[in-house]
Amino acid sequence: MALFGLFSKDKKETLDKGLEKSKQSFFEKMGKAIAGKATVDEEVLDELEQILVTSDVGVDTMVKIIDRIEARVARDKYLNTSELDRILREEIAALLTEADDSYTTTQANDFRIPEGHQPHVILVVGVNGVGKTTTIGKLAYQFKKKGKNVVLGAADTFRAAAVDQLKLWGERVDVPVVSHGMNTDPASVAYDAVKQGVAQQADLVIVDTAGRLHNKVNLMNELSKIKRVIQKFVPEAPHEVLLVLDGSTGQNAFLQAREFTKATEVTALAITKLDGSAKGGVVIGISDQFKIPVRYIGVGEKMEDLQVFNKMEFVDSLFGKN
Repeated sequence: MALFGLFSKDKKETLDKGLEKSKQSFFEKMGKAIAGKATVDEEVLDELEQILVTSDVGVDTMVKIIDRIEARVARDKYLNTSELDRILREEIAALLTEADDSYTTTQANDFRIPEGHQPHVILVVGVNGVGKTTTIGKLAYQFKKKGKNVVLGAADTFRAAAVDQLKLWGERVDVPVVSHGMNTDPASVAYDAVKQGVAQQADLVIVDTAGRLHNKVNLMNELSKIKRVIQKFVPEAPHEVLLVLDGSTGQNAFLQAREFTKATEVTALAITKLDGSAKGGVVIGISDQFKIPVRYIGVGEKMEDLQVFNKMEFVDSLFGKN
């Protein structure tokens, strides 16, 4: 039974299925760690450390979780191993709550645009191959389905494939895409996208940007220029800088998050491809370590498989009945 009955049945089933590999891997290792053990002792905790690390929770977050469990063991003296998954569930939910913000409360289970400005401008960043352009297309689909007026900007102009892919998504979802083609000025594309968004009173403008990290200075300068030009039309834009990470890459996603947060002010995360591996723990570690809210997660290939992240439903699916 879910901790909060807020998701639709279809969404919850999709989430459960998307996290199935992570859940199976975790509980299989947990079963071996506590086999024959009645209480949570030092040996069980040592095994749990390894399980958390190999689940891509990350060392720092693993230490934090183990410390909290050790404190509970010390307080309760003889903690039964049958209670370990419940305690883990509680501590992980607490970590996700600590990294949360008002946008991602457990009530925010649907795609929505914060009120107070129009259009809402999202700048999307991330390296090539993480599913950045696909995530943008799926976001456009979800908001269009809710009756919102959406404009896309193809400012990843260093790759023809990125421009073409976004155009295809625009056609598929039936939203306009502002594009100047390959090898054009990304800031100029962003400028025209926001300009068009203002002109047609769009609810949302999503701007794709180049996925390069080989030269952080150039990336920083490029993003700074994009911000400056779009502020000519919407002074407080971008309202959101969304970093897209590939959850299946595990620790590499941590490295990307670290580099991008140095290069620009990331305000939200989208973690994709969680259905393709047993690395669901990366959501916990990244959320905890960077204190940036996870806004969306990808748990499948269909357009509906990009979901608004709900921490309680995520934990429930990860620790659901095995």
